[in-house]
This record gives sequence, C-alpha cells and structure tokens, in this order.
Amino acid sequence: MARRKKLDETPARVTNLIALDAALIMRRLEARRDEMFTLFSRLRSREPMLSTITTRFTSATFHDLVHLPEREQAVVHAFYERLDEMRWYFTYTEDMPSTVQQTFTALHRRLEEAYRHLVVALGPPVTPDAAVVVEAEPVRQEPQPTQAALARPSRKRASPVA
Repeated sequence: MARRKKLDETPARVTNLIALDAALIMRRLEARRDEMFTLFSRLRSREPMLSTITTRFTSATFHDLVHLPEREQAVVHAFYERLDEMRWYFTYTEDMPSTVQQTFTALHRRLEEAYRHLVVALGPPVTPDAAVVVEAEPVRQEPQPTQAALARPSRKRASPVA
C-alpha cells in the first residue's frame, strides 16, 4: 500500500518541483534584470546573466518526466526550450551591452509567455508558506432592522384626506 501511495504522489511531486524551479528562475530574472546588464557592461562577464537563469533541478530525466501527462510534458518542454534559447544567447553572444539588453527583452517576453502556460498547466508551486485560496462570490446582505427601530412609531405624516 505504501508503494502504491508513493507512485500516486509522483506526478504531483514532479510538477511541484518543476513549478518551484520555474518560479525561482522568473523571480531571479526580475530581481537581477538591471544589475545583470550593468555587470556585463562593466566586467564583460557573462556569469551574472548565466547564473540568473540556472535551473536548480538539473537531474530531471525522462524517467521522472514520464509521470506527467503529455500536455504537461509539452508545456514543460516549451518553457525549458525558451530558457535554453536565452542561455545559448548569453553564452555565445558577441553583442554590445545595449544590444544584449534589447535581445534579452524579446527573449524574456517569450519566456514569460511560456511560464504563463506552465503555471496554467501545472498550477503554482506548493510551498510551506503558501496561502490557501478559496473561491467565493461576495453576497450583499441588506441590513436587518433592529428591535428598537421596529418598536419606534413611524414618523411619516398622514396625508390629508380630501
């Protein structure tokens, strides 16, 4: 029974690790965006750009990913393909810093789009401090008259009867 439970949890665990990795990459890109290009310009080092897009889970194999449904596999593949395009460009570009920044903007847009699809397909990552989301519709309730208001005589004037 324990073995069966572990097999049943595998797809959820794999998708969560992928979602965690992708979210971390996107957060680092946003946080380091300006500094990456400043350092590249000043130091002529590609390391700040490459370390920003490093994936933390480099050991995922076909054996791990086979547990995902085909659609999720395709979405994961698309995200990491866009990330690889960016990695390739950062690794081999001979462009000047301003051109690198412009090219990054285009590549980043494509990566953001792939990330949006990934979040839709896999869901956001589950983290220990994740808030529970509850879907609900607000319902407006009319205030109920209080007992004092019910006991008070009405102040409306009687209209004269003609």
